[in-house]
Amino acid sequence: MSKKIVFAVIAAAGIVASAALAQGMIMDMIANKVIQKYQGMTCEQLWQQKGQPKSAEEQRFIGMLQGDPQLRQQFINQIAGPVVNKMFECGLVP
Repeated sequence: MSKKIVFAVIAAAGIVASAALAQGMIMDMIANKVIQKYQGMTCEQLWQQKGQPKSAEEQRFIGMLQGDPQLRQQFINQIAGPVVNKMFECGLVP
């Protein structure tokens, strides 16, 4: 292989890796935001929020999760414990 091809392959791999890292960092920030939201709300606030429509930002993120099963699994694994525990405390899940 010529040096130009090797360099191009390495550069492409670096771009892909940095994009994946950036997506993971964004997902982590959103997951932490969701966890903090649930932990900071009272049970009454959670009950009131239950039937309200989602914001445009939340709908966009839900669409992204629906289109990427791997990202969805990572997100759910990260938020499941804290969010479901809060919902259980508030009687939102049996």
